[in-house]
Amino acid sequence: MRPMRCLILFSVVVALCGCSGGDGRLPVPGLGQRELSLLEASNQFGFSLFAKVIEHSDGGNVFISPLSVSMALGMTENGAAGETLTAMKATLGHAGLTDEEINRGYRTLIDYLTRLDPHVKMEIANSIWYRQGLAVLPSFIEINRAFFDALVAALDFDDPSAADTINAWVSAATHGRIDKIVAKPIDPALVMFLINAVYFKGDWTYRFDKSATTPAAFHGTRGEVEVPMMNLHDDELAYLDDGDVQILDLPYGDGKFAMAFLLPAPEQTVDQLAASLTPERWAGWMARLIPQEGDVFLPRFELTFETTLKSVLSALGMEIAFDAGRADFSRILAEGGLFISEVRHKSYVRVDEEGTEAAAVTSVEVGITSVPASFVFRADRPFLYLLHERASGALLFLGKLVDPSAS
Repeated sequence: MRPMRCLILFSVVVALCGCSGGDGRLPVPGLGQRELSLLEASNQFGFSLFAKVIEHSDGGNVFISPLSVSMALGMTENGAAGETLTAMKATLGHAGLTDEEINRGYRTLIDYLTRLDPHVKMEIANSIWYRQGLAVLPSFIEINRAFFDALVAALDFDDPSAADTINAWVSAATHGRIDKIVAKPIDPALVMFLINAVYFKGDWTYRFDKSATTPAAFHGTRGEVEVPMMNLHDDELAYLDDGDVQILDLPYGDGKFAMAFLLPAPEQTVDQLAASLTPERWAGWMARLIPQEGDVFLPRFELTFETTLKSVLSALGMEIAFDAGRADFSRILAEGGLFISEVRHKSYVRVDEEGTEAAAVTSVEVGITSVPASFVFRADRPFLYLLHERASGALLFLGKLVDPSAS
């Protein structure tokens, strides 16, 4: 059995998160110990998240970016306090790190990943959108602007165009591959969206010959299907046969980014392989890859995936952040009352003879426990009216209206 889901999902951890090389603790030019610790934590979170998403899925294809989820929650973490902050740090692998270390680590990783290879397009974008009138603490806005390059904007969430504005940003950040993350109209109980977008596009260092692509059978978990099977022969392919799994690592550009394909032995399921992944096992495989001559047969594929992560993140230890009665995000709103309503994740991937294009968007939706009821102001009886200048308070005109029909 050659389960396609394995081939798809692990590209996220490698292409978008696994650039530290070696075991994650060796010196990497451009990264200090703080960044390597954060990256190792991100990979641990990624493997755990991946296994849980598979566990909660319907058995079909899965494609996630743990880097995107981690960054969106990392911005949100800057607003958490008390037990909520402790739980988020534990889930994301940030326990033992100060806020300063976490934020500076993200800042350096963004710069490192997006500038690493001029032959590969790697982009990371962050934004925060909040309901107009919400008294967001300036410190929360500034820290996310400084360390995440976050675009921050207040919008009238009651205006139908608000969702369009946010979705237009998402589409631009993913080069049109993901065009919507916020539903229209915006739920009146939601007061903030913290959004991360990751975009990757790279050509294979060793390209597949399109003329060698032929129809072939793919033995999936739901039966056999015919797919366009790509073929590559080379004598410098990074490969490892570890008995229960074959690992092939194909580079992009000048070799700093790569996609690893993990093919379980016939007697092991792809879900079992996913559940067994750890940073230590992953690092061991990467350290033992050897350039070898070989023939590669990979299906050409293109797919989209979307999921909600509330149940998954709760299972990983973040349940308190979703509890309206217990969540503490008083570093966003001083009076509190905020909680994470949902975390939405959408992704896109295309793997063909030339290379790979991948995109992911994560949206943390923040709700408020006491949403003021919408009001009706029906001026159908006498009233007073005052024309004034807001900043100075100067009263320019005052009036009383008892008969609007009188001239």
